[in-house]
Amino acid sequence: MTKRIGIIGAGPGGYVAAIRAAQLDAEVYLIENRDIGGTCLNRGCIPTKTYFKNAQIMNSFKRANEFGIEVDGYRLDAKALLERKNKVVETLVTGIEKLISSYKNIEFVPGRGYIKDKDTIGVDLLEGGARDIEVDNIIIATGSKPQLTETKGIDLEGVITSDDILEMDEIPETLIVVGGGVIGLEFASIYQELGSQVILLASRILKNADKEVSRRLTPLLKKQGIEVYVDVRASEIIEYDGKLKVRAKYKAKDEEIEVVGDKVLMAAGRTPLVEGLNLDGVGIVYDRRGIQVDDDFETTAQGIYAIGDVNSKGIQLAHVASSQGIYVVEKIMGLEPDIEFEYYPACVFTMTEVAQVGYTEEQLKEKGIDYKSSKFMFGANSKSLSAGETDGFIKILASKEDSKILGVHILGPHANDLIQEGTLALANKLDASNITKAIHAHPTLGESFFEATLGLDEKSIHTAPKRKRGTRRS
Repeated sequence: MTKRIGIIGAGPGGYVAAIRAAQLDAEVYLIENRDIGGTCLNRGCIPTKTYFKNAQIMNSFKRANEFGIEVDGYRLDAKALLERKNKVVETLVTGIEKLISSYKNIEFVPGRGYIKDKDTIGVDLLEGGARDIEVDNIIIATGSKPQLTETKGIDLEGVITSDDILEMDEIPETLIVVGGGVIGLEFASIYQELGSQVILLASRILKNADKEVSRRLTPLLKKQGIEVYVDVRASEIIEYDGKLKVRAKYKAKDEEIEVVGDKVLMAAGRTPLVEGLNLDGVGIVYDRRGIQVDDDFETTAQGIYAIGDVNSKGIQLAHVASSQGIYVVEKIMGLEPDIEFEYYPACVFTMTEVAQVGYTEEQLKEKGIDYKSSKFMFGANSKSLSAGETDGFIKILASKEDSKILGVHILGPHANDLIQEGTLALANKLDASNITKAIHAHPTLGESFFEATLGLDEKSIHTAPKRKRGTRRS
């Protein structure tokens, strides 16, 4: 008997789940009230990475003389920037639409879906009217929306969210960014290169990162030209001489600062989209963190699952949502999915990139796990030096007992590409020797990963040996 699976939301969790279900011969109903691709493709990952590329090019122009190149004037066309972003998004959306339509057992239903009961999805169709869809299982993949704080003045004109900033056709002279998480840091770094003077107000820089990475990223943001205030919390936004003034208080001392800008970006994170789903009506438990799910992502209502940003796991990453979608579908279809959810890469596209997977040093200490640490600086890597990208390092944490890799933390060029090797190592429970037995190509940034792993046993070739106690150079 063919399984009928209804999926509410066509973001990276929902549409990937739909495709995997179709591959397994399920009858699939994919319901979406906005655009295929969700936040990631339309208002998140892809638009910001498109702007990130523009920022990199602008940075290259600024540094051209370091490479013996004289650039005689350049300027940014903000309207062309927006058009290019929209074209990239449109190309990807169209590609996914064609991909979905190539599966005859996926029906795309444009409309606002909600759960009538455990076997029925109600849809308010965008074209008008309504429809009920009978299913065997339901997957909720509605994602999240920008989270707004209770800061006074948040409703003033010029106070914007991450959704708003991606639709602007001009670059503000001064941009105040409130929030030191991934969203805030990426926009701060990007807009500083695009021509804004960015002022960053943050309680902490990347609170979930390894503390050493967070600590070393801060001066790199300042080096880029960003005005950074850490350990502060915005308390009020007011209109001031045609601009906006933000008052912020230091958390650890009785002191207040005031900064003035043309726009204020509120980047306080994202909150799960649970409204209008009739969760209470079908007995699904949820709170401000999202829909409660078990280890198989099943909600408190049997046969109904929640994946991605909307569930209470708290991992708001597109690639995690996609993996959860595949897992749930395979579980529904009677398979035993083999996906390692304990370790997942997290990436930050600041001008000096940040990526991590696995445990931080702080977490290992808290758990009482004996570990060893090794760090290799990009300044000692020939590819980094030739490219003029020498800031940062790769840090690898491993078990003292058996050298099993426990965490990888990268601050530096192409960190978000390099992290894949660390994810592979953690997911497959590899030890240091599993990595060092593989010959790494030269000259590449990947050699830094190799060197950092060698360093776990003090074998790094391009790192000076540690001086032993009681010895001195003659």
